[in-house]
Amino acid sequence: MNPSTPVRLLACLLPFALVACATQGTSTENNDVANDAEAAVLAAGDHDARPPAVIAAEAEAAAQAAMVAAGMRLPPVPQPPERPVAPASVTNPDLPLQQRIDAFVEYTATTYGVDRAHIRRTLAQAQHRQSIIDAMNRPAEAVRQWHEYRPIFINQARIDGGIAFYRQHRAALDRIAAETGVPAEMIVAIIGVETSYGRVTGNHRVIDALYTLAFGFPRRAPFFAGELAQLFALEQAEPQLDILSLKGSYAGAMGMGQFMPSSYRLWAKDGDGDGRRDLLTHLPDVFASIANYFVVHGWERGGPVVARASLEPGREPFQPDTLEPVYPLSQLAARGYRPLAGEPVAEGATVLNFQGASGPERWIAYRNFYVISRYNRSPMYSLAVHQLAQSIRQGSGAG
Repeated sequence: MNPSTPVRLLACLLPFALVACATQGTSTENNDVANDAEAAVLAAGDHDARPPAVIAAEAEAAAQAAMVAAGMRLPPVPQPPERPVAPASVTNPDLPLQQRIDAFVEYTATTYGVDRAHIRRTLAQAQHRQSIIDAMNRPAEAVRQWHEYRPIFINQARIDGGIAFYRQHRAALDRIAAETGVPAEMIVAIIGVETSYGRVTGNHRVIDALYTLAFGFPRRAPFFAGELAQLFALEQAEPQLDILSLKGSYAGAMGMGQFMPSSYRLWAKDGDGDGRRDLLTHLPDVFASIANYFVVHGWERGGPVVARASLEPGREPFQPDTLEPVYPLSQLAARGYRPLAGEPVAEGATVLNFQGASGPERWIAYRNFYVISRYNRSPMYSLAVHQLAQSIRQGSGAG
């Protein structure tokens, strides 16, 4: 999305009493909104001295509120605060490496209260891994259509594995489902998609992955340096973890549910009351933590995920610029989208247009679909998780 879209929306909506603007939609991904600082200043009506990111974020929030007030959109699903990223003193590639490392030590010690000497000793044992940079820079595969993506995760082997996993751990999974409202089969499906039920959790040292990306991958350095700092904070909270031996993905995700350090630190749960949160192998904690991740991001107990839909013949497909369920069903109906008979209905949705094996597939996606997408932002990932969960539920006799 063009980062100035929220600003144009605000400028268009407000002067016409919130009804005359023809521009529709803002993106749920706000990370790049500060790139258009000049437009943000103009929208503010003066030369505001505040940081451009603050001005632009406030402009987008005002635009969203204006659209809600005008009935164009419903309120978004409340989300937890954005996780902190490291400052420029740590991530600016123009600065010497040692200067950035020194700044990281100070940032982590000041922000999370970690001993400076411990940070330095640990970083001295981290290794830059060019293979991780190569993996991050690897050209993306050809974009898959849904009919190509779906069989990767929805196949008999993965379904059977999920059924067996659910049956083996049913009592623990059903207890977490009853407590949180997140279905047991959904927890199993996440583990199945992320790590093939715990069989493939990654073989990179997490400290190496995050060190490499924090100091050797400028494009995402603020995020990964922030995660490296969170790793030290996590070690303080969970002293049983040896961060020099933790293994995970080349991006630093860990355990059966592939939690990043910040997710682990903020949202992991002690599932059996033993005083620890072990997401590597301890299943009670894994189950409780995946469920809690969904709850924190807005899971609605008993709410629908998606509905198969039809698009009126001759109508152009609607391509929303967000997965947020902010469109009233009446607005989607005006665009030609209606749930098929017998499919679940809920207020607040968006639409998906996928190319299936037999032609176009139309879906209406609700709040809980959006919550799944907070685990991975790909809409095809979210639908695959949902459909795998359905197959596991049916195959396990859960109803």
